[in-house]
Amino acid sequence: MVNRRRFLTLSSLSGLFPSLAFTTQSPPLSYASGPLVVSTWNQPKANAAAEAVLSRGGRALDAVEAGARVPEADPNDTSVGYGGLPDRDGRVTLDACIMDERGNCGSVTYLEHIMHAISVARAVMEKTPHVMISGEGALKFALSQGFKKENLLTKSSEAAWREWMKTAKYKPQVNIERHDTIGMLAMDTKGDFSGACTTSGLAYKMNGRVGDSPIIGSGLFVDNTIGAACATGLGELVMRTCGSFLAVELMRQGKTPQQACEEVINRIVKGPSIKDGKYVDGQGNLNDVQVGVLAVNRQGEIGAYSIQTGFNYTVSQNGRTEVREAKSFLSK
Repeated sequence: MVNRRRFLTLSSLSGLFPSLAFTTQSPPLSYASGPLVVSTWNQPKANAAAEAVLSRGGRALDAVEAGARVPEADPNDTSVGYGGLPDRDGRVTLDACIMDERGNCGSVTYLEHIMHAISVARAVMEKTPHVMISGEGALKFALSQGFKKENLLTKSSEAAWREWMKTAKYKPQVNIERHDTIGMLAMDTKGDFSGACTTSGLAYKMNGRVGDSPIIGSGLFVDNTIGAACATGLGELVMRTCGSFLAVELMRQGKTPQQACEEVINRIVKGPSIKDGKYVDGQGNLNDVQVGVLAVNRQGEIGAYSIQTGFNYTVSQNGRTEVREAKSFLSK
C-alpha cells in the first residue's frame, strides 16, 4: 500500500523526472509568477502531467484535469480511481469536482465503473445545465459521453477488503491510503486559476457515503480574483466548515494563504466534534483524524496546514518540483 508520507528519493525519480529538485538539495522555488501547479500529497507524476500542459501555454483547467487523471489511472493508488479501496459492500465509488477561472464547475458523486471521474465532472460542467450528478445518473451520463465502463476493483484492493471483512472494524487512519484525496490547483501563463479534486473516498465507508471532495466550497474552491484552495482528509470535518471556500474568503479579507489555511484548521479543531485532536463520531467513538488544507493566491504565495503532522504537498514551477512538509496544529 502506497504511503505518501514517505518522500520519493531523488535517485528513484531522476530517470523519470530529471528536472525534479527537492528543498533538501536546492533553494526554495520563487512563486512570484505563474505558471504554477500545487497538489496535495506526494504527487510528482500528477504535477508533471499538469505542468506539461502549462508549459505549452495551455489553460489551467486542462492542466488540473490532466494532473488528476494520473492517480485516477494508477492501480497502486488505493484512494483515487482505479485501484481505490471499496466501500464496506465491496463497491468502488468515486467522487470528483472541477472548477475554472470563470466560476464554472462540475461534480460527480457515487460514480461507479468509470476510471476518470474528473473528466466526467468536467463534462457535467461543460455539457449540462447542472453542477452535480450522482450515482446511476452519473454513470448513465458518463456512458452517454463515450466513457468506458470497467471494473475498478483491482485484485489487491479486493484482497484488502476481504481481509478487512474478517473484523469489519471501521476506523479512519491518519496519512495513509484511506482518505488521501488529490486536490490540485494551477495558475497558467495568463494568471488564471483552476482546480480539481478526485477520490475514491474513505475505505470501507458506508455504501452511499459522500465526502467533501466533490462539493464546491468544501473540497475545492476557485475565485480568479483572489486565488484557490483545496482540502484533503476526513471530509466530514471539511464539510462542516466549508473549508476551501473559507480559505479563499479569508484570503479575500487580506490573510496570506498560510494564515488562511491555519485559520481553517483552527476552526475545525475547535469544533464540537473534536476532542484533544481526535474526532468524536456519531457513535461517540474517538478516532485520530487528519485534515490538510492547501491554498494559493494571485501573487503565487502558497499556504498549507493540517491537524496532524505528516501532510505534505507538491509544488511545480519552471520545470522544477518540490515535495514539502506542511506545518500542523498538533506539532505546535
